Amino acid sequence: MNLIDMRTIVRRDLHDEDSANYRWTNDELDRHITHAVKDYSEEVPYEQKAVKTTTFGSREIDIASLSDRINVEAVEFPAGYFPRRYQRFSLWGDTITLLGIDIPDGTNAFIYYGKLHTLNVSNSTIAARHEDLIATGACGYAAVEWAIYAVNRVNITGNTVTAELLGWGREKLDFFDLELKKLGRKNRVRVRSLYRPFCLPVTKSTDYGP
Repeated sequence: MNLIDMRTIVRRDLHDEDSANYRWTNDELDRHITHAVKDYSEEVPYEQKAVKTTTFGSREIDIASLSDRINVEAVEFPAGYFPRRYQRFSLWGDTITLLGIDIPDGTNAFIYYGKLHTLNVSNSTIAARHEDLIATGACGYAAVEWAIYAVNRVNITGNTVTAELLGWGREKLDFFDLELKKLGRKNRVRVRSLYRPFCLPVTKSTDYGP
């Protein structure tokens, strides 16, 4: 599904299919779709693997070139071993600092990270099973935006319709947020098993000291 297909689905759900009298312009709907895609990406980022050449003797790896990055899940170094050797690391800005015993020697490191999803007129990185969820979020944002805009303006359908549209939009967004949280929780459980995190886990039974 591309952006045009998604826009068509959103218009259908909004009952805004009269091309001679659209309530939302294409640009407006595209903005709401983009908003929903960004929210989705925060919880279910597009998984990527980048190869970065390390600097001999330096624990720092520059990842400024990883555009639209949301998070860094794991760093594999030295690369190419089995089982894979994941390093503890810290991230500040665009710099990863390796905290393990292996000191970079100029060879490659693999960076596993999440980035923003793409949804444009030519392609999409969103899983097919989640496309309806993106449409739900976009509908919610569009409905709330229109209802807020219509407040205190002359409206031939009356204030009741505006309130109903606002309520409908908020229900859509509540459902959207709930489903995103579920997806994000599943994602965190899976990726956190890749490597030992730098920050020790919070526990009620163990005192790790100062």
